[in-house]
Amino acid sequence: MKTIKEPLFQSFLMGGFEGACHVNGQGRRLDMIRQTQHDLQVQQDYALVKSQGIHTVRDGVRWPLIEKEPGVYDFSSLEPMAAAAQKQGVQVIWTLWHYGWPDDLDIFSPAFVTRFSAFSQAVATFLNPYSDGLPLFTPVNEISYFCWVGGEVGTVHPYAKSRGYEMKLQLVRAALACMDAIWKISPEARFVHVEPLIHVAVPPDRPDLRETAYADHATQFEAYDIMAGLRHPEMGGNVKYLDIIGCNFYHDNQWFCRGAYVPWQEEISDPDWVPLHRLIQQIYLRYQRPIIISETSHYGGNRPAWMRMITREVQQVLSRKIPLLGVCLYPILDRSDWENDDHWHNSGLWDYSPGEEGRHLRVLAPEYKIEIKHAQQLFSQAATNEIPQPSV
Repeated sequence: MKTIKEPLFQSFLMGGFEGACHVNGQGRRLDMIRQTQHDLQVQQDYALVKSQGIHTVRDGVRWPLIEKEPGVYDFSSLEPMAAAAQKQGVQVIWTLWHYGWPDDLDIFSPAFVTRFSAFSQAVATFLNPYSDGLPLFTPVNEISYFCWVGGEVGTVHPYAKSRGYEMKLQLVRAALACMDAIWKISPEARFVHVEPLIHVAVPPDRPDLRETAYADHATQFEAYDIMAGLRHPEMGGNVKYLDIIGCNFYHDNQWFCRGAYVPWQEEISDPDWVPLHRLIQQIYLRYQRPIIISETSHYGGNRPAWMRMITREVQQVLSRKIPLLGVCLYPILDRSDWENDDHWHNSGLWDYSPGEEGRHLRVLAPEYKIEIKHAQQLFSQAATNEIPQPSV
């Protein structure tokens, strides 16, 4: 394996812009980049994150907007974002698939994989002139989560039921094909994979569910196991595909098997709540790859307390010599609900406020900012400079 002697990411603390573009439970195509006006205010948004010491962001490429006809690409939605990143000097990890795909495609068809592979290569080619740094991509965002909502319980398009594992295999195929296609033109490209980091607890009054809880907990490893060739080796997985592992972690990522969420509180957590550093340690011991916390946040008045917890847990992770390379606040801008445009979550560093002529104003959340600044002071020397890179 090669070793990178310079920091891979420009800042340990990162910001993520909500970029989902799937068809929701009402049959309506979402475009969260447009909904938050990130498309119209991208220059300002990148300048804002820089003003808070954030120089690395996660942002999205909207496949349904770019490939409206098979094999024909219109990058007019991506060009302003790439240009803004170049002008502001912001490093972007580009998400290539955030739950949405062109209307003419069946996600379960072989064409989905071949079209996504070609699309990914076209995007990488387009973006290449806009940055002198290493190309950074997330091929497929949250395979496990989408396979549950879209393939198992059917609450979003394609509204499939009991096909979650089949969809998981398909999305891993797409991710593998994406990486191969990009490496052909950019051998130096790096990939940040992101999956929910969960814990499924055994209900205190249902010890008979112990084995079921363990099995449910282990489903979070399936996509990475397939990608690494540890499961279904006939699909061509290999450890070289597991580059940077991203862990998405929220307050509702832990639940009792067949039951309610395990509640989180800053002062007195539920005894069944597993600290974040222990969950990250599980991932690291399993795969031995560098890690980022690729999404985390709370909402409303819970944000400062959640950030204090994240800060403490990051210190615990680093004290164990685990190569944690960054923490991404997601969303960095407030977002509306997928099913209700009028309900905003108040979960970003900047809240939403309506301005004149329909403009969305960005209003800094002051108490959240204080905790973030404190975290940055502690994180300033956290990133390791030696990052093993899978050989291609």
